[in-house]
Amino acid sequence: MTQPDDSGRPLVDQSVLDRLLEELDQDEGYFTVFVGKFIELLPARIGKLRLALTTGDLDGTVDAVLSLKTSSQMVGAERLAGLAMDLEGAIRNESQLGDPTVGLPRLAAMYLKPIDHCSKQTLHRLEAQRSSGASR
Repeated sequence: MTQPDDSGRPLVDQSVLDRLLEELDQDEGYFTVFVGKFIELLPARIGKLRLALTTGDLDGTVDAVLSLKTSSQMVGAERLAGLAMDLEGAIRNESQLGDPTVGLPRLAAMYLKPIDHCSKQTLHRLEAQRSSGASR
């Protein structure tokens, strides 16, 4: 198994946020709500992932990692999305190898700390951009 890798990925890709705003027809209010919902739901997404991994719940883990990956991609949280993709690949490999009640907690030990750390950095970055009115 490889270690989680976030090298080379931006914490938040501004071009994704710019494209999102464009796709929302430049509606800054809706954009702010959309990004705000990501910020609000991220701790729960991480908690759901933690619970599923540590209890060996394969279905719950897959659901949680896909939710984290997809929502992160939508707001340009590239580093977090990348960590989720790395974990998703490890889950696929682990599920073919054996008992998920053994393998998933092992993946939790490898991946949760980097994901948690990155999620906090991502939240701070997005909140700072939102509160400062920084260019989206």
